Amino acid sequence: MKLLKKIFKNLTFWVLIAITGGVLIGHYYPATGVKLQPLGSYFISIIKLFINPIIFVTIVTGICGMDSLKRVGRVGGKAFIYFEILTTLALLIGLLVAHVIQPGKGIDTSALDSSNIKQYDGNVSISWMEFFKENTTIQVLIISIILGIVLSQLNNKQKYLKPIYFASKYIFKGLHIVMIFAPIGALGGMAYTIGKYGVATLIPLAKLMLSVYITMALFILIVLGGVLWYYKISIFSFLNYIRNELLIVLGTSSSEAALPSLMEKLEHMGCHKSVVGLVVPTGYSFNLDGTSIYLSMAALFLAQIFNVDLTINQMLLIVGVLMITSKGAAGVTGSGFVILASTLGAVKVIPLEGLALLLGVDRFMSEARAITNFIGNGVAAVFISKNEKMFDQSRMYKAFNMHKEQKTSTEIEIPKIKPTAETSIKAH
Repeated sequence: MKLLKKIFKNLTFWVLIAITGGVLIGHYYPATGVKLQPLGSYFISIIKLFINPIIFVTIVTGICGMDSLKRVGRVGGKAFIYFEILTTLALLIGLLVAHVIQPGKGIDTSALDSSNIKQYDGNVSISWMEFFKENTTIQVLIISIILGIVLSQLNNKQKYLKPIYFASKYIFKGLHIVMIFAPIGALGGMAYTIGKYGVATLIPLAKLMLSVYITMALFILIVLGGVLWYYKISIFSFLNYIRNELLIVLGTSSSEAALPSLMEKLEHMGCHKSVVGLVVPTGYSFNLDGTSIYLSMAALFLAQIFNVDLTINQMLLIVGVLMITSKGAAGVTGSGFVILASTLGAVKVIPLEGLALLLGVDRFMSEARAITNFIGNGVAAVFISKNEKMFDQSRMYKAFNMHKEQKTSTEIEIPKIKPTAETSIKAH
């Protein structure tokens, strides 16, 4: 009886139930599943309200807590170098796996319907001006950095930081309350996906989907796991620590849904808040490992189904274009297809009509992309914190152990925080 009580109080249990329920509803009652879309979209919309305020309070107080502005610049520089290396590696791995497995061989294109891809024609391009104009996260990030730098130079900065600490207290309290409803969001998101696209959609392109999922799993375990292993941190312990957030991302197909919780958990496990505040928000737009893997594999997949033998130079050209265009994927409407269309338009050797084949399964692969991007940004924050010697190892062990012991918590196992007038918001 006591065990059952513990299980029923565990949010992980309810998110899993919600995901399972969403799959069943979408499969057996597709019309109902489609109608449940607002549950997922509204949940994500509410979570989005917390993202920018959390970024603001985290970065401003974090920068003010740093010992010098040089360190702020050094952290930012290291983060962008790390992003470029990891995303480039992800692109190359995607190409390599697709080249070896050849998921596009044997796909029938006779019944190809290209009527739905007119909006993704070869003239599509990425406007960086529009990207920065429409991406409020980047705007808030820049404003927060500037304000943090200005306040850090004031002798009476604590006077101005006090209301920010006060606001942060209630921002995180509100987040905890909203996250209790995560199972509802996961139910709606999964029911809509299965109801609209159907499980049968997966069968013809199962080889591509399986290839993408396996590649991303190996990338997480080997590449990202290797990054953590270098600092003697187990990838499995880290994944277990953020498992609730991963389930939310899985259910909603959006990394945004768990982004605020990730930032809070990273702080709690020992990452310096200023590093978290700089790395995670920028990584959301510029460190898209999962998206990079998918885009390179999708491009080669389309080449294979049309029997286009790409040369080494053409493959390198694809990587070069994607190194630039993929950085704006999080801030562009219909990002996956827009980025892919732009790349195909630049290479000009792969028929654009092949995008129609991906329309049906793209949604099913979005979960893998979102989860990989999400984990990648968490690992990036840990790496930069460790590299800058701004990581408390003892807090990590404590957080991991507490997480194992407190699996019965009703609050998604995220520590409550209490702002202080010190250099960081301390977890308790």
